[in-house]
Amino acid sequence: MIGRRKKKGATAELERRPPADLPPRPPAREVPRFGHGSRVPGCDDAVDLSKDPAEIPDPASTPVPFELRNEIEAHMTKYPDFRSAAIPALAAAQRHHGWCSPEAIWQAACVMRLTPGYLISVASFYDMLETRPVGRNAVYVCTNISCSLCGADELFERLQQETDGDPDINLRSFECLGACDIAPMASVNGIYVGPIAIDEVPKLVEQIRAGVPPLPNKQLHLRKSTHVTSPEGSELVRPEGRNTSSARELPPSPTPDPSSTSYGPPMGGEISGTPMPIEQPPEEL
Repeated sequence: MIGRRKKKGATAELERRPPADLPPRPPAREVPRFGHGSRVPGCDDAVDLSKDPAEIPDPASTPVPFELRNEIEAHMTKYPDFRSAAIPALAAAQRHHGWCSPEAIWQAACVMRLTPGYLISVASFYDMLETRPVGRNAVYVCTNISCSLCGADELFERLQQETDGDPDINLRSFECLGACDIAPMASVNGIYVGPIAIDEVPKLVEQIRAGVPPLPNKQLHLRKSTHVTSPEGSELVRPEGRNTSSARELPPSPTPDPSSTSYGPPMGGEISGTPMPIEQPPEEL
């Protein structure tokens, strides 16, 4: 390289040899992948060239459940381009059929007037849209950095042991569920639960199989918000009936004085001189 001199002799030989007191480098950790070797499910599935060209399903010969059709059409009205409703439409079809089956894809394509291939390309990209049969109970364990440092890998392994062979539970590790403050955590049928201890796993799995709320004392949406009190110490009224019997109404905000130029309590110290106007007049050119 320009500007660098090649080192010669013993100096270069010492730099090539690692110090004897350094520990051996650990082997590289293999990146976890799906069974077929890909990080994205379905991206390397072979194309079936024997199928007929893509076409929009005929409404006259494609029966669609009334509730599913109404929900998909309601989503389509929310967007300027109706194709933007592909994800909520597929989610609705998945809730109705249990997964994005060929029948579910065909029905959604019929309502949206799209080809099934268009919706399959969307369903095969997003992790929470299932293109293969799965259990009706979705359990997603966050294994991203915050949860992993708090024991999420061990939590996922223990859940695997407790649910091994149960076709009714769709257990998966997830990149991030956005709940780092309750790590390690899991999403159980859309309910965020955490932090989950290893010894709570058998109870959690039992509740999932029984169809009862999972670990109610650790559900995120049931946690109390910040305790708000007034300057006098009494609890202020909370929305949705969360206030107690000793609560009182929130006092009205004071009406600001239009003639006042103060924007808060004084910082302390003596102030002298003429105060700066709020808005400077435009300078004449």
